[in-house]
Amino acid sequence: MKVLIINPYGIGDVLFTTPVIRNLRDAYPQASISYLANRRTAEFIRSDPDIAQVFIYERDEFVGNYQKYFEMFKSISKEGFEMVFDFSLNSSFGFLSAACGIKKRVGFDYRKRGGFLTDRVFLSGFEEKHVIEYYLDLLRLVQVPVKVREMRMDVPARDIQWAGDWLKSHKIASTSPLIAVIPGGGASWGQAAKYKRWPAAKYADLIDKIIENFDAGIILMGDPKEEGLCREIAGLVHYPLHLAVGETSLLGLAALLKRCRGAILNDGGPLHVAVAAGVKTVSIFGPVDPRVYGPYPPSGHTVVQKDLPCQPCYRRFRMANCGHISCLNELSVQEVYRKVQDIL
Repeated sequence: MKVLIINPYGIGDVLFTTPVIRNLRDAYPQASISYLANRRTAEFIRSDPDIAQVFIYERDEFVGNYQKYFEMFKSISKEGFEMVFDFSLNSSFGFLSAACGIKKRVGFDYRKRGGFLTDRVFLSGFEEKHVIEYYLDLLRLVQVPVKVREMRMDVPARDIQWAGDWLKSHKIASTSPLIAVIPGGGASWGQAAKYKRWPAAKYADLIDKIIENFDAGIILMGDPKEEGLCREIAGLVHYPLHLAVGETSLLGLAALLKRCRGAILNDGGPLHVAVAAGVKTVSIFGPVDPRVYGPYPPSGHTVVQKDLPCQPCYRRFRMANCGHISCLNELSVQEVYRKVQDIL
């Protein structure tokens, strides 16, 4: 059995497929499982011992580049895959799978884009239940037993070593509890990421409150594009803290999170990295429904939201026209701090 999984989206989306991988491995112990992903997520997929190989699809590199498409077509065709699980919601990948001769093509029929699939689940959007459960529905559709629901992220020894060396180089004592604060996230939303982010000044006030009341070290984390945001927060905080923004790879981020007692962060990919790494989280949600996109399973994790009548306003992959973002702007430091106390 040779199986291909297609998910060209962000960190959270790909992590949501890791229970699919585990259940496929349980059902087909001798199967060869491959993955098609974007360049950013390929790093941690390659670290998964259940994945044989990774095909890279970076949308900007393929637009108008028919040679790229042809090379991918040849690479996938020669593997002789018998089954594909397509999480793209995009008819182009269904067509690619059919053209490559993959006989069993399993996926979602979203907005009539599932015409090339042989086995499909109708989908108007992710609502009421977690995305992971929707993904597992594709296994149930083809009679693959579902035994595992937890996400998994395998962190290699080299990244664990890097995290230890980073802590030593910053002279961070192992006796004090470490709290990771990730004020960015939501990169897959592009310019609309602001609708996922609690204000920087409130993060700064929260950090001050934590340091004033607990003997805790704070590590500010984020990708290189969030360096300005993290430095803004660091400039507003009245106490020393540690900056790791832009210094970690994706696996390095997971390794450093593993050394922390907990993480405070927004709705987004880093939240799911923390959950998969086994770290307790306090996550801040605004327009997005945490029942659908929150930490999963939810045990050991706390979601903070304002619970306004208009929440959630992100439905069926569409964001409402909102100019006030009250769900985040009105969420107080004290409301979040009360939840943070639980992990300290």
